[in-house]
Amino acid sequence: MMKKIKIISFVVTGNLLLSSAVLANESDSDSALESYNRTMYNINTTLDDYIMKPLAKGYRAITTPFIRERVSNFFSNMREPATAINHTLQGDFSESGSSVGRFAVNTTLGLLGMFDVASGWGLKKNKTGLDETLAKWCVPDGPFIVLPLLGPSTPRNAIGQAGDAAADPLAWGDYYATFGKDWQRYSFYYGLSALGFVSLREKKLELLDDLTSSSVDAYGTIKSAFIQNRLKLNVCADKDAQDAPASYDFDFDDEEDY
Repeated sequence: MMKKIKIISFVVTGNLLLSSAVLANESDSDSALESYNRTMYNINTTLDDYIMKPLAKGYRAITTPFIRERVSNFFSNMREPATAINHTLQGDFSESGSSVGRFAVNTTLGLLGMFDVASGWGLKKNKTGLDETLAKWCVPDGPFIVLPLLGPSTPRNAIGQAGDAAADPLAWGDYYATFGKDWQRYSFYYGLSALGFVSLREKKLELLDDLTSSSVDAYGTIKSAFIQNRLKLNVCADKDAQDAPASYDFDFDDEEDY
């Protein structure tokens, strides 16, 4: 367990340092960050073209929509504990209780979440995460940055993903599980994690193709779409802080041509 805690702490601390470094002197770092982002985007795209996208297409080819929905539901159910925790941190105890109920019902009666029994019982899904919690606590989003393998992000978004991963039962399953030998448990859980990434990539096949296929600058299109999508998350509980001008520049003027 300590090993996992150290890894998660390293990820969160690293992203905090990244946020501080980038925001410390925006005028000097804008061009360097843009250059890094484009380089990392190209690397990620190459890896996606040769690895993730073919795997996603193969996964779609050998499965039916019914099976893919069961897989997607399973991983969605594994995110309910993080949702419950963050609803609590946001002060929404009713939604937190609903998420706990959804996880309990779907994990048992829904066969580990493959079937969404809870929705039929009136327990509706209302997903949230640490990213939204930090937004409501008025933590700045930070500049757009492309992370290795994970793709478009911001410092706050990256911290949110790391925090939510810590609450995922699959992240701790290989520690508590007792079946088989170590390599068998690791293979099982890492295999599940890989399936989750492939399932997520399969759901975005058409979306990413539509965004980039007719674009002169695919990176610019992805950046603009990501930033626009995040605007709805930046709802600060402190109205004065919410209305205050941002302390960073997203270069919206550069995106207007795309």
